[in-house]
Amino acid sequence: MFIVCFLLFVAGFACFGYAPFVDGWQSVIFVLGVLLCAAAIGIPMHKSRHDHKSSELP
Repeated sequence: MFIVCFLLFVAGFACFGYAPFVDGWQSVIFVLGVLLCAAAIGIPMHKSRHDHKSSELP
């Protein structure tokens, strides 16, 4: 899971870097970068919360 989230995070930053060089698609690529970084941070948070809740069940 760590590798997948790390790759999503790096891909998000790559989108930030490439956005100014793509004519007509700057905003789409930038928003994609924001979403990729948010997913890379949100997936482990959601997974840890889900694992914590399921461990409390009898």
